[in-house]
Amino acid sequence: MTGVKTVEVIGGAGFIGTRLCSLLSRNGLSYRVFDKRPLSSFGENAKIGDIRKSADLTTWLEENSVVINLAAEHKDDVRPVSLYDEVNVQGARNLCDACREKNINTIIFTSSVAVYGFAPVNTDESGEIDPFNDYGRTKAEAEEVYMAWCAEDPENRTLVIIRPTVVFGEQNRGNVYNFLKQIASGRFLMIGNGLNCKSMAYVENVSAFIVHSLGFAPGVHVYNYIDKPDLSMNVLVSKVRSILGRKQGVGLRIPYWIGFSVAKIVDFLAFASRRSFSISSIRVKKFCSDTVFDTSVEKTGFVAPVPLEEALLRTVKHEFTEDHSEERLFYSE
Repeated sequence: MTGVKTVEVIGGAGFIGTRLCSLLSRNGLSYRVFDKRPLSSFGENAKIGDIRKSADLTTWLEENSVVINLAAEHKDDVRPVSLYDEVNVQGARNLCDACREKNINTIIFTSSVAVYGFAPVNTDESGEIDPFNDYGRTKAEAEEVYMAWCAEDPENRTLVIIRPTVVFGEQNRGNVYNFLKQIASGRFLMIGNGLNCKSMAYVENVSAFIVHSLGFAPGVHVYNYIDKPDLSMNVLVSKVRSILGRKQGVGLRIPYWIGFSVAKIVDFLAFASRRSFSISSIRVKKFCSDTVFDTSVEKTGFVAPVPLEEALLRTVKHEFTEDHSEERLFYSE
């Protein structure tokens, strides 16, 4: 990475961004942060701005710098729905325009495996783009915007598209945390045989791969990011219980058909009462299905600094056996 210019981290005040900036600093790389959230912890090398506003980008970005775009609308309940297009797609257009004006030739974009939709098991980077929601759709459209930008000068421009699976880690309050919290509270109930597997990605490893990609040559580089090996639900639950000092195994288990039937009744109650419940038939179906992707990351020579089991150990201990009540939290799906 010798010779890497200033790194502009768009959306750098979020969950991945804060870990990435810390890693950039440890690697001796100069960075600046652009985000719509408060940025006091980053000092003068930060600007509150909106990727939807071209002027905010062009007045902030340095000439000949390197851009990492982490900014996105990603939650399931974003309203109005048009925000997905405004931030993810129009934001990509605005960023490309600013890069043209500032002679910036490297963009690293964090997309998502959501671009594949309900993908077959072990879908790799050649998988069909078939998103099922607005988040996945707008991430896919943003990828096209960046590819068009790179195609204008492929011998000099570098585009890296990283599609992570679900990202977890300390201080995050997303779906993985909610799952771990259920186990820690003793209220977890395994539904189904638990043989289905889930791909996961640890935030420190995702950040490390982003830094690794700063050294890629001109052209388009597309990678899924997954920390292997994929764990079955039985193994995952058992490991978490072990970290917490509980008995081996998964605890109470009920057949899938019972869990799904109960969830359908809850769906009806939710519809009738216009209330939201923590259980639904869709969540049960997702919990009991395989969500497994393949990746070509190892072909780049990258080795994840934290093995998946160690990442789980760090996260579970940090969240449920240690006191970190003063730390900032990040909320995501």
